[in-house]
Amino acid sequence: MAKFMYLDLKKEERIAFVTLKHPPANSLSQAMIQELDEAFDELRNDQEVKVVILHGEGRFFAAGADIKEFTQANGEKTFRDMSRKGQITFRKIEAFTKPVIAAIHGAALGGGLELAMACHIRLVAEDAKLGLPELNLGLVPGFAGTQRLPRLVGKAKATEMLLISKPITGLEAVSLGLANDAYPQEILLQEATNLGQKIAQKGAISVACALELLDMSINEDFEVAQVRESHCFGKVSATQDAKEGIQAFIEKRPPHFRDK
Repeated sequence: MAKFMYLDLKKEERIAFVTLKHPPANSLSQAMIQELDEAFDELRNDQEVKVVILHGEGRFFAAGADIKEFTQANGEKTFRDMSRKGQITFRKIEAFTKPVIAAIHGAALGGGLELAMACHIRLVAEDAKLGLPELNLGLVPGFAGTQRLPRLVGKAKATEMLLISKPITGLEAVSLGLANDAYPQEILLQEATNLGQKIAQKGAISVACALELLDMSINEDFEVAQVRESHCFGKVSATQDAKEGIQAFIEKRPPHFRDK
């Protein structure tokens, strides 16, 4: 397992926990983004890991990009390259073949919310703060926040959130479809773990195909995506897991998938 400076990576019962560690706000420095990229590369090839839970150490999930780096960068190309690096890493997470659950407490602001939106499922603390406040700094989001937020909450609400730059609470995020569920902060990570354990019981091949098809529903033409669905249906139907799942259903017992 790789050694990281800004992340912790541990594995328990088929779940990988990726913990952001950049106190005090877990700001997303370029170094942390690079480590996230490397961590997900490692987890992709780890057959023991079936679910990833992403969360933050301390008071926050991630309260934004590392503004200190902005004062040290110089020139339009430098900032553009910083943006593209984050976009590429976050897209890797969004297209990951294993479910990624964000457990958001404290705050997910700016780059922190952009990271969370790249995850497949978002669970939030009821009092968490979520928003894209970049316009308060004379900036715009740079890690595809302007593209993902409208898809999740609708264009009108996304426009309001961007232009007013006022964060919403975790409970509001659930009502808008930005988050799946909200919990008291003290049980948030356990609830994320419980969800991860339920998903980890599924077959890895069918889960990966489901994630691919969900991604295509947003990023591909309908006709192309439904043809791909038929290919995936044929692929998974021929697996040992499909045979086991069908037999378990007939025998009225839980299936025991082997990811084959």
